[in-house]
Amino acid sequence: MQIKKAIDSVPGGLMIIPLFLGVLVNTFFPEALKIGGFTTAMFSSSGALPILGVFLVCVGSQLSFSLAPKALKKGVILTVAKYVIGVSVGLGVGKFLEGSALWGLTPLAIVAAMTNSNGGLYSALSGEYGDGTDVSAVAVLSLNDGPFFTMVALGAAGFANIPLMAFVAVAFPICLGMVLGNLDPEMRKFLGQGEKLMILFFSFPLGAGMDLHKVVTAGVPGVLLGVMTVVLTGFGGYFALKLFRERPLCGLAEGSTAGNAVGTPLALATADPTLMPIKDEATAQVAAACITTAILCPLLITFWNKYLTGKGSPYAKQVKAEPGSAPSS
Repeated sequence: MQIKKAIDSVPGGLMIIPLFLGVLVNTFFPEALKIGGFTTAMFSSSGALPILGVFLVCVGSQLSFSLAPKALKKGVILTVAKYVIGVSVGLGVGKFLEGSALWGLTPLAIVAAMTNSNGGLYSALSGEYGDGTDVSAVAVLSLNDGPFFTMVALGAAGFANIPLMAFVAVAFPICLGMVLGNLDPEMRKFLGQGEKLMILFFSFPLGAGMDLHKVVTAGVPGVLLGVMTVVLTGFGGYFALKLFRERPLCGLAEGSTAGNAVGTPLALATADPTLMPIKDEATAQVAAACITTAILCPLLITFWNKYLTGKGSPYAKQVKAEPGSAPSS
């Protein structure tokens, strides 16, 4: 059986498939997760937090202190653009709309999904449509992984009451990983191997805290959230790079939601228990956005590159066809 290949064939499958299995088990066989021992500790909803902590150490280990200036510039531009757009939309919904929701989307779900990009997808797309500095910018873009910046935005705006030590508690595993990874390249390589592995294991207990009925209800708003992320943050990155006189095409590759963003609502609800009632719905919406952006983001950059090519724009990238394939129109 080719289980790994089947998982990889699904957009965001490493996160989505175990999460959905957790939802199914919790919906139809909830007692199976309450038998005690290692099973309950690892696979029930409470098991997500320690695994998520290990994941943050692994993520932090991949953040380098030394970056080439051009890659650093691009990474900062895209990170700031995505963060500002996601926060502006999320907090705007909370401030100006009745019930603090847009089509059922809360500020928690909007900020979590729109500010957290899929680094793997960005790397793949920038490798095809950009150059080495575009790909290297992912080291800076990795700063938006996880719940920390979402905490900062919602806490500063007053939409969540998050104590200072909660920020420290989230930042510490990331900083620990960063220090280890920069002190020793071998540690960076070693911890980097655990990044994807942890996603596989913390996604199931995340799903085990959700009910299938809530996931279905949140599905349509989640798809809309994904479309908003692709269009607003993708073109936001494109025009931000263009404004600073950089080749802008790879800015579109930022129009995605990372699979690990699914863990952000839980992390924030743990810091601020008043968010617990909307945690499950927000988690389901972010998961739907992850799948939607994984499909639409590559389509958008491909379409826009063809559009620029047709206009004779210097920003277009001539993508080489695979050997034996027909030339692109």
